[in-house]
Amino acid sequence: MALSIRIHGLVQGVGFRPFAWHLATALGITGSIWNDAEGVVIHAWGNEGALTDFQHQIVTQSPALARIDHMETSSFITSDTPSIFTIAESQTEGRVSAAITPDAATCPHCLAEVRNSNDRHHAYAFTSCTYCGPRLSIVQAVPYDRANTSMDAFPMCPACQREYDTPSDRRFHAQTNACPDCGPQLTLEDATGNLLPDATSPMQIITTTAALLHQGHIVAIKGIGGIHLAVDASNHNAVLRLRSRKQRYSKAFALMAKDQQSIAHYAKIEAQESALLNASAAPIVLLESLPQNSKLSGAIAPGQSRLGFMLPYSPLHHLLMVQMNGPIVLTSGNRSDEPQCITNKDARERLSGIADYFLLHDRDIINRLDDSVAMVMHHDTRLLRRARGYAPAPVLLHDSFTSAAPVLAMGGELKSTFCQLRDGQAIVSQHLGDLEHAESHHDYRHTLTLYEQMFTFRPELIAVDKHPDYFSTQLGQQISETSETDLLSIQHHHAHIAAVLAEHRMPVTTGNVLGIALDGLGFGEDGTIWGGEFLLADFTSFTRLGCFQPVAMPGGTQAIREPWRNTAAHLFGLGWNERESDFSDTDLLRFLSTKPLTLMRNMVDQGINSPLTSSCGRLFDAVAAALGICLNGTSYEGEAAIALESLAQQAFSTQPAAYAYRLDCVKSDSSNDGIMQINWQSMWRDLLHDLKIDVNKSIIAARFHHTVIAAVAELATQLCRKHAVESIVLCGGAFQNRLLLETLASGFEIAGFNVLIAQQTPINDGGLSLGQAAIAAATRLSGATDA
Repeated sequence: MALSIRIHGLVQGVGFRPFAWHLATALGITGSIWNDAEGVVIHAWGNEGALTDFQHQIVTQSPALARIDHMETSSFITSDTPSIFTIAESQTEGRVSAAITPDAATCPHCLAEVRNSNDRHHAYAFTSCTYCGPRLSIVQAVPYDRANTSMDAFPMCPACQREYDTPSDRRFHAQTNACPDCGPQLTLEDATGNLLPDATSPMQIITTTAALLHQGHIVAIKGIGGIHLAVDASNHNAVLRLRSRKQRYSKAFALMAKDQQSIAHYAKIEAQESALLNASAAPIVLLESLPQNSKLSGAIAPGQSRLGFMLPYSPLHHLLMVQMNGPIVLTSGNRSDEPQCITNKDARERLSGIADYFLLHDRDIINRLDDSVAMVMHHDTRLLRRARGYAPAPVLLHDSFTSAAPVLAMGGELKSTFCQLRDGQAIVSQHLGDLEHAESHHDYRHTLTLYEQMFTFRPELIAVDKHPDYFSTQLGQQISETSETDLLSIQHHHAHIAAVLAEHRMPVTTGNVLGIALDGLGFGEDGTIWGGEFLLADFTSFTRLGCFQPVAMPGGTQAIREPWRNTAAHLFGLGWNERESDFSDTDLLRFLSTKPLTLMRNMVDQGINSPLTSSCGRLFDAVAAALGICLNGTSYEGEAAIALESLAQQAFSTQPAAYAYRLDCVKSDSSNDGIMQINWQSMWRDLLHDLKIDVNKSIIAARFHHTVIAAVAELATQLCRKHAVESIVLCGGAFQNRLLLETLASGFEIAGFNVLIAQQTPINDGGLSLGQAAIAAATRLSGATDA
């Protein structure tokens, strides 16, 4: 018999062809295998039993990094039967639909060679094989062959070529194969660009770098997807100096430790977290900090109860960390809010005033990849940032999306990504940063163009956020006009909900769910800013059933940077002028008395630069400021809410009573039955009373969390019963709060609801582009005209 087998999925750059060669040879099957624009093709000759076993073992025994999405088999008749099984040259014709495999952490086989003084890969920082190493970070075209990567600049020496050509070798057709004789090389230079004379050999370079870190210096280190800034995490002055030079004053730094045993000295590690740390994606994992952390600088994660740790994921990191006495800070190589440097020239120019030394190499990084960030919440991995190790693995959608027109979704403004949807799968880009900063615009455009070229992607529909001022929205509009492609504007929170439905492979015609979308802001259908939403939704439409009580944002976007403005707005709703004397002897009132409250009250009353918002984020900001957190301002998005959660965690498990709240039905033009609102005024009265009688602030923070949980749970349950809904979607950046997510999800499940939460894409705005793409595709498929 002769079979043609086509395999789609993550099957290029993972050792799939040598795996199939070994398998076919063992089963006595002849034929050939090759990469093409769609994935892998096999032509196999053999008896029926052998071919059946061959297909079964392809699925059940494929390489660790492979992911078979589907396999198509057909028989054919031929008069010529090959005598052996071979790996043929790749074929590049046709529309590209083959997936690019994410970068993978160093495998145990390569690490053993790097540590073996008798191996020719000993101490070589770029050792890799078909099981590990860079992929997306170095690729510039599909199929994934060496000529289409930045490894093309390094012709293999005879020894590496023999490995590459030998089917029984682990590096058979390993496109990143290299050794000290033919591959990329390290250099170590000072801030003026001079090479260090005592660091010429690879081991001297590594040893000297470790010594510089121990001495308190800041070292820029070029890794796989970008350049990092590193300091000794136990050196408090070095960490402070890094914060000052990088202009990152409060946001937590990531840490790298040489092994899990080292991390265990500083943070609690559960079984799922251990597996996540050791996964091939090797993300930064947010772990609960242990109380005694005196060896680490207190400036690493100020005001937070978690530490972000990762393990070495390249030979370079392994070689360096084995010479360190403890963890290092490893943060993106940039000034705050700028894109991470990826070229040596850019690093020397932009990091010259930050880094004291530069550990660089001569392999180009094609695609910038930040470190991914994840945490375990409610029994599963939840991504907070999806980049190295995860992107651009396709998200498989329900089969009903297979015939959808190609969609390009532009994402949001913060934690931006874009998404290409085609053939029933969605390719979500790596994390591209915050587009409110102009420095990120070029990087977003560059990556968008690169993906378009790599995947020969031509959209028939473009989806954007409804917010007219988002850069991604404006760029999408420009592309639509230039290419004469249809444009669809998607409501922010509807996209959040749809993203979860899409990755859970719900069909285009799926019924309504109750989506609870809690975040900082999203442009609402009524012209206000939404962010505490209860939407009855499917892929093509939604109805707003409920929300948090809308409150003014005095000063507009300034209220995002200065949480006390939100506190004042909530207090205005209590008739603050009449009640001011009741709380005169509190730190909060003493602080607010220094602010122009009368002017702000007039602004709110007259609607001047004080837009209404139902934002959950602004509510958390208001309570945080009332407790003295970030009173004068925040230095990064979510800072006040993160600190408030950390404070609440100290008393949350003692189950302090929730404050009072009220559910109101408010008539609206969009709903005959009215919209349910959670009114927080009673909570504020009780909270202020607790402040006045000097209740411990951790108890107040915990009571506030229990109040939000109780109010959300009560309203959601009422709405589900009224509208006969069995599934609840939890989404939006506020659900990065573990106390909220886990308590609500568990409660809903106990009550019998089916709870859906993002796993493959970020729960925050990093997943918006997937939701936009799914809504646009479903809208076109259903013939609907309004998303």
